[in-house]
Amino acid sequence: MSRTVQVRDVPDDVHRALKARADRAGLSLSEFLRAELAIIASRPSPEELMERLRRLPTRKVPEDMSPAAIIRRARGPLP
Repeated sequence: MSRTVQVRDVPDDVHRALKARADRAGLSLSEFLRAELAIIASRPSPEELMERLRRLPTRKVPEDMSPAAIIRRARGPLP
């Protein structure tokens, strides 16, 4: 089921910019905003991202290994 979202007090310059982007994309403003909202909703929030990162397993690396050496090891041998 679809829902209606109404945004009040959008500044004129913001409305103009969004309308121009919609026009360039060949979409109505509603179609353009619906697509943009879908993109926003598909991305994790900063809090969700931090929670995902917290759940990742940690790895121990030698304390004397430089960050560059860690990256080289992770990338593997050059072709």
